[in-house]
Amino acid sequence: MSADLGEPTSSADPAVDPAVVDALRAARRVLVLSGAGMSAESGVPTFRDAQSGLWERFDPSSLATQEAWDDDPPFVWAWYAWRAALLRRVEPHAGHRAVADLARLRDVEVVTQNVDDLHERAGSRVLSHVHGSLLSFRCRDCATPWQGELAVPDEPVERLDPPTCPACGGDVRPGVVWFGEEMPRDAWDAAVGAVERLDVGDVVLVAGTSGLVYPAAGLPAMALGQGAVVVEVNPQPSDVSDLCHHHVRDGAATALPALVAALEQG
Repeated sequence: MSADLGEPTSSADPAVDPAVVDALRAARRVLVLSGAGMSAESGVPTFRDAQSGLWERFDPSSLATQEAWDDDPPFVWAWYAWRAALLRRVEPHAGHRAVADLARLRDVEVVTQNVDDLHERAGSRVLSHVHGSLLSFRCRDCATPWQGELAVPDEPVERLDPPTCPACGGDVRPGVVWFGEEMPRDAWDAAVGAVERLDVGDVVLVAGTSGLVYPAAGLPAMALGQGAVVVEVNPQPSDVSDLCHHHVRDGAATALPALVAALEQG
């Protein structure tokens, strides 16, 4: 069963879109699905934008593979260490903080495609990082988690030796999902579980995602099947726009605080 709210609505000013506020007011549970656009508003380079300076001559899709790692671990580790260094230079924005604030008003779960920790730093508990995390690591050989201190360069370098696994002596790799790899089963099961817990009239906020990367891009459609109200928060249309009941054509940093403020006033 799906929610039937009549004609989709779209607003460039989230503060004056009563349909979205009413949907949030009626919901018991809110699922936030966040993508790269939400992190980009904090200054986190998107996957391709991370290719600047030293790294601009390299194709990121050729670095984010098991084959690249097997061929030259120090080369790939240096790229990920630099991305982690860039992450340390940015802060959560008002949209991240609004998600944490929303959890005081509704039962909120967060599933993100982003590999940063901005939701957590803003005060949210992230149920699932479906594409892994730049800040988690495991042994390439025995999969033992690595808890050591990550040494990140002040400036990009082309080669950096990865840490050594204390359990088996293998190389420690980034805890992200590379091209050609399956999502970690526990992360995917957690994301699907969040969708399956939705009831008719609950709300899904799809914030800053292009809808291009599967299987995560299929979560909004699954939520429709649960009867949820799906709201897209994105300055531009995306591949999930046609699935959404409502569209807020603004960035998450502006739209989400306005929605939470309107909900608090109601």
